[in-house]
Amino acid sequence: MPKLRRAMAWSIDFALVVAAAAALAVLTFHRISLLVTDVPELATRGGLDLLGSRGDVIGSSEHLGLSLWNKAVLYVEQAFALLVLAAFVYQWACLALTGRTVGKALLGLKVAPLSPLSRRARSAALRAAVTTAADVAVYAVACVLLIEGHFLLSVLVWALAVLLFLVNALPVLFPARRSLADRVARTAVTGLWLRAPGAPAGAGAPGAAVPGFPAPPTGPDFTPPPGPGFPSPPAGPGFPSPPAGPGFPAPPGGHGFSTPGATPPTRTS
Repeated sequence: MPKLRRAMAWSIDFALVVAAAAALAVLTFHRISLLVTDVPELATRGGLDLLGSRGDVIGSSEHLGLSLWNKAVLYVEQAFALLVLAAFVYQWACLALTGRTVGKALLGLKVAPLSPLSRRARSAALRAAVTTAADVAVYAVACVLLIEGHFLLSVLVWALAVLLFLVNALPVLFPARRSLADRVARTAVTGLWLRAPGAPAGAGAPGAAVPGFPAPPTGPDFTPPPGPGFPSPPAGPGFPSPPAGPGFPAPPGGHGFSTPGATPPTRTS
């Protein structure tokens, strides 16, 4: 089913995004761990803060803790930004160069631009931007807001992310099968058993006629004409002679021809 194949293609592409997110999470955790385990730097900063605090040890410790927290949050925000950028570059590069992502290539699908080929890169950028926003970017903003402490705003943005994802994905279930990204970028997903909007019915199906060429005749009464690539009809004893009629020459007759087994005419004077 075309809908199931598109869902599977999206799942493969999203799995690649999840793999990139996991790699960035490991890298970010390592960077934050280095902040805590870097004892000389902490000791130096703690000593300088203590000397400049005039005895306010609690305030000095609080400043050091806030500094570490802000740097850790910065690392997390950088990871989310890299994830959004990686998802956009992946979508845009695949669509601009080959017209399909890894998931669509594995499922036999392709993104066909409805605009001229000269605008293919622009269409790929628009489609990649909408897809990235619906799948990754808005969720990333919601997570960053939650880390920053804006809980209510984070919930609202998270709800907006879910709504944007549904608005982009649900139109695929309708006959046009064009998502929000397709409509913004003026593209359509085609491939095996799929056709672009405006194409004749049956286009893309196995055995369909090629546009601009007549369909080959079929049926029980169809006999291929003799010629190069076609065998000549059998002839000889045991094979009936072709019937006389339009398109068939009359059998030869007259003087000089004899029929095997026939009685010769009697000559009279």
